[in-house]
Amino acid sequence: MALQIVHHPDYDAGFAVNHRFPMSKYPLLMAALRARGLAVSEALSMPEPAPAAWLKLAHAADYVDHVLACEVPARIEREIGFPVGQRVSLRAQLATAGTVLAARLALKHGIACNAAGGSHHARRAQGAGFCTFNDVAVASLALLAERAVEHILVVDLDVHQGDGTADILKDEPRAFTFSMHGERNYPARKIASDLDIALLDGTGDAAYLDRLRAILPELSARRRWDIVFYNAGVDVHVEDRLGRLALSDDGLRARDKMVISHFRARGIPLCGVIGGGYSTDVPALAQRHAILFEAAAAYA
Repeated sequence: MALQIVHHPDYDAGFAVNHRFPMSKYPLLMAALRARGLAVSEALSMPEPAPAAWLKLAHAADYVDHVLACEVPARIEREIGFPVGQRVSLRAQLATAGTVLAARLALKHGIACNAAGGSHHARRAQGAGFCTFNDVAVASLALLAERAVEHILVVDLDVHQGDGTADILKDEPRAFTFSMHGERNYPARKIASDLDIALLDGTGDAAYLDRLRAILPELSARRRWDIVFYNAGVDVHVEDRLGRLALSDDGLRARDKMVISHFRARGIPLCGVIGGGYSTDVPALAQRHAILFEAAAAYA
């Protein structure tokens, strides 16, 4: 079967090409997936904007209201990294709903990916670090509220620590957060996940994959997970301008295969989200994000 992929054209909020957040990677990613034969029409789904009730499971009600009304205070917009106008607000609602939809598809089909998501710096009180709403936290709490699942594992391999996800899910015993990230990278003040592994600058393929290979059995042994959310950020790549680690394309491919094969071999549904990537060569960046979908398609 074809890999279930969730996408919406309005994942691209139309930022200037020189913006630090490379918004054009979203349409370029879909072009890369079509070129690979992975974006099959019958396996593509488009989300509707996330309702406020979902968003308020994870975020403070007043912050959600401010985003939906495009009235986010300037100090919070500065922390997010861009103004929250209509296109940004819509994009945040769609990307969040996309992860909810991808999670439901993963529960049905075993694996699915959102062609956005991984906005892991958005905390309960507000957004930060190019993240408006925390899609994985919203999806986790929505599935738990619906009793669709009982135990959730978040595997966050973006180069930046998943502080927002840790903040939102810290008092939720049914969700376990794991982050492996660059020790000296953003955010300066980490919020402890249930398990954190901090890596030294310059960590390359071999050392990175060795650490990951050692920890995966420990994660799967903790309990029988009903779903895994996998943040496959490619900002661990050697050419990423915000990364400071040194993975190659082959390292990314081995990482994604390792994570996906580990959980799918145990029959655990997996929902992939693309996470961060900040290369100035945006077409090359989109190709790196496509590696997640190539790896996932082998298990569809």
